[in-house]
Amino acid sequence: MDPLMWAAYEELCILGAAEEATTVFGEAASFCIQKQYLNCSTSQNLSTEDCHAVATRHSVSEDMSPRQLRHMQGLKDIAANPHGSSIIGGAAGQLTSSGSSNMSFYNTPSPMATQLSAVAPPPLCRNVMPNGPNLSTLNSDNSPKSTVNSTIQAPIQAPRRKFVGEGRLRKISGRLFSDSGPRRSSRLSSEASVTSNANATIVSGNGTSNSYKGGSKLGPMTFRTMTIRKGQSWANENIDGGIHNDVLDVSRLNTTSTTSCSSAAMEAKSYEQDAATLQVSEQVTSESKVITGASEILSLLRVLGEGYRLACLYKCQEALDTYLKLPQRHYNTGWVLSQVGKAHYELVDNLEADRVFSLARQIAPYSLEGMDIYSTVLYHLKEDMKLSYLAQELISTDRLAPQSWCAMGNCYSLQKDHETALKNFQRAVQLNPRFAYAHTLCGHEYVAQEDYENGIKSYQSALMVDERHYNAWYGLGMLYLRQEKFEFSEHHFRMAFQINRKSSVILTYHGTALHFLKRSEEALVVMEKAILADKKNLLPMYQKANILIGLERFDEALEVLEELKEYAPYESSVFALMGNIYKRRNMHERAMFHYGIALDLKPTATDAATIKAAIEKLYLPDELEDNM
Repeated sequence: MDPLMWAAYEELCILGAAEEATTVFGEAASFCIQKQYLNCSTSQNLSTEDCHAVATRHSVSEDMSPRQLRHMQGLKDIAANPHGSSIIGGAAGQLTSSGSSNMSFYNTPSPMATQLSAVAPPPLCRNVMPNGPNLSTLNSDNSPKSTVNSTIQAPIQAPRRKFVGEGRLRKISGRLFSDSGPRRSSRLSSEASVTSNANATIVSGNGTSNSYKGGSKLGPMTFRTMTIRKGQSWANENIDGGIHNDVLDVSRLNTTSTTSCSSAAMEAKSYEQDAATLQVSEQVTSESKVITGASEILSLLRVLGEGYRLACLYKCQEALDTYLKLPQRHYNTGWVLSQVGKAHYELVDNLEADRVFSLARQIAPYSLEGMDIYSTVLYHLKEDMKLSYLAQELISTDRLAPQSWCAMGNCYSLQKDHETALKNFQRAVQLNPRFAYAHTLCGHEYVAQEDYENGIKSYQSALMVDERHYNAWYGLGMLYLRQEKFEFSEHHFRMAFQINRKSSVILTYHGTALHFLKRSEEALVVMEKAILADKKNLLPMYQKANILIGLERFDEALEVLEELKEYAPYESSVFALMGNIYKRRNMHERAMFHYGIALDLKPTATDAATIKAAIEKLYLPDELEDNM
């Protein structure tokens, strides 16, 4: 229904069920957008004539000056009603009907057109000119009193000027509406006497009243340009459009109306033809704009959608290559950089992820997109100062967002304060129970406290929210591995691997679980995949050496450990494992040499105790060692 609805495609990507972006945002989507936007006028409840009138007014108002627009509108009104209205009445009415062409199609009636001041003066509009019906149609009797009345009414409906003081306005309104008490019938009869007088009182553009002799020409009534919001201006120039208006009698008025009817009708017809031509050209232009705009927005969505789809499928390197196709102005945005940072995190490139997330924070400091992942990146890098600063900033930005409390929890977890960290993660769950990552972090803290039962519940809660959340499957696998429930562990690692097939860490532990299940050949195949998935990850090489030792393939194991020693020369566990191999081959001197190096590298207390125990048993026969 709406090819531009990004949220729908985003949810499909999260579910892992999205098609390629080139298909979703392809030619069919472009055709659908063009069809919707080019045929939008047919969906409105407007007749063909109304649509034509609106489009004509819109197109003409952009290309013609207010003076030309007012002149053409007057010709059109005369052609439509050649015998019923006067020229002056039509000209005066145009001050309201055509002064604001962009508002005329709302057809909102104004009470000032029917009754000026029965009880109180009409309200003064500040920014919008009243849009009442044309006064020329109200004063349809060709009489001097209608001429004077229409001439007086036009300036009254002009917008309120900001440069006129309040006291000045009260004086003006007092003069204008001093005899507004009588009803309409008495007012009309009094207006007839005004016509017979030699002096005609007219309100000029600045709000003052000027008197002119009956035989003299009417002076120009100049209205200053009024500027309203959005930069629109109403150029209310001379009311008579440059024509010298005498106090016309009825015979001259009728003669003028009759003689100008046919020529006005022809000009109005040519005006309609010009307006139709303008409408056609504008329609062609709008069609080309819609086609061009649709192709541009769809080309952008194709890149963004494909990158996001690949990231949700954990094809992170391909996603990074896709995002690089974006223009710089789109790539250097908070959302895109957050997605790039997540991709680097999934590739276990924490240093690059830290750099990209920092740049995203500079560009969009109030965006919380991906900040939970950023806090985990800093946790793995052991950047306690940066993590603490990030957590405080996020809390000050939005303390009701789960990302803020996840960052705070990671900060305490890095300080080994697991109880406080758990409280912060539980706060994140309370704020948003659908936030799967917060459930997973709760599970990690429970496992750190060796509360395996609650850890399992937290991981299962995360999977109930999002069954494709591989972190929860991985957490369950690690939990069962620590409990030596190897079958459960292998199952959960396999489920995590089916979601994220590029993770070297998941492959490593999956192979380890297979090795404990005495499926060492399968474990070796998995370890080879893990090594190829990430050459910077040294753990699969170490586990491969362990599996080879279990298969008693000592030479191959030593080759792997010698290569590993080049990458990690200060890793005590590598030298300890080499000492075990030499011990099993009865090469005691070399075994003692490697055990000594392992102790010099300051291993953990547990590893140090294990190495010392191996040294004590070094010269014991295997039979006695097994009995002990």
